[in-house]
Amino acid sequence: MARQVFNILAIGQGGRLAYEAALLVASLRARDPDFPGQIFIAEPQPGPLWQTDPRIHEPAVRGLLADLGATFLPFENRFFGQAYPYGNKIEALAALPEAPFLFLDTDTLILAPFDRLRFDFARPAASMRREGTWPQIELYGPGYGAIWKSLYDRFGLDFAGSLDLDQPDEYWRRYLYFNAGWFFHQSPAEFGRRFADYARTIRDDPPATLVCQEMNPWLDQVALPLVIHALGGGRPGPELAGLDGDVTCHYRTLPLLYARESDQAVAVLEEVAAPNAIKKVLKEYEPFRRMIYQRKGHAARALFDRANLPPREQSIRNTLKREGLWLR
Repeated sequence: MARQVFNILAIGQGGRLAYEAALLVASLRARDPDFPGQIFIAEPQPGPLWQTDPRIHEPAVRGLLADLGATFLPFENRFFGQAYPYGNKIEALAALPEAPFLFLDTDTLILAPFDRLRFDFARPAASMRREGTWPQIELYGPGYGAIWKSLYDRFGLDFAGSLDLDQPDEYWRRYLYFNAGWFFHQSPAEFGRRFADYARTIRDDPPATLVCQEMNPWLDQVALPLVIHALGGGRPGPELAGLDGDVTCHYRTLPLLYARESDQAVAVLEEVAAPNAIKKVLKEYEPFRRMIYQRKGHAARALFDRANLPPREQSIRNTLKREGLWLR
């Protein structure tokens, strides 16, 4: 079967995201050297919505990304910027060439070739590796159903068609909710327009049911299921199980990767980070230097049983912090 051709989009900024982007692209080239699309590192440009220059300012990182074949993609912030940097993934879509795309957070590691997956780019989906982080239900406030229905109603969408009826009423998994660590569609322009419209409307003119709800940092994850549902998508099927599986690993931070991810993910990380040309760049970022090259990651890994991890990520973070191994 012929390989699917699509582009990959990730956000690049100075500091942590720059080094994560370098590791992401290095892992793509190492584990899927025949990937037929382009990988774009989108950079927000200086402007009135930024207090400082947000671009990647580390010359060695820029050089490594260029050597690895990444394409820098400048874009302007019109709606979000410094006040809500998660909005970069929304606004960068307007600058992406019109072709099928996969968005990946920079804190993602490629473990195997993408030809193990089969995308239906006409039916968008996003990551189901999430916890019930939003909404937070108040004792006397509206429940999950009322909150989510108010959002679907605001945009004229079919709320009932979004529900997972195998899950009980007022249980968070019944409602369409994603992690925004990856998502895809056939048209970045169409997806981006709707994403920006929905996110801005929720921010600036929310339904009354959201009066007690915190929207930072959750705004992108509140708008995302509405966008996906509006464009005819939904929960990903088994053909995409390799995302957040044996093809990609959204590790969030290196301490979390070492603490909870597979032996395969750790092996790929250390293999990809080993070549001198990559090592001399990544070691400039302290969490990478200490976790990978000074092997603090293995001390973090020894604290946990991968077959019996705490059910909440916060518990893992607390243990790592207590042991002085929470580096970001």
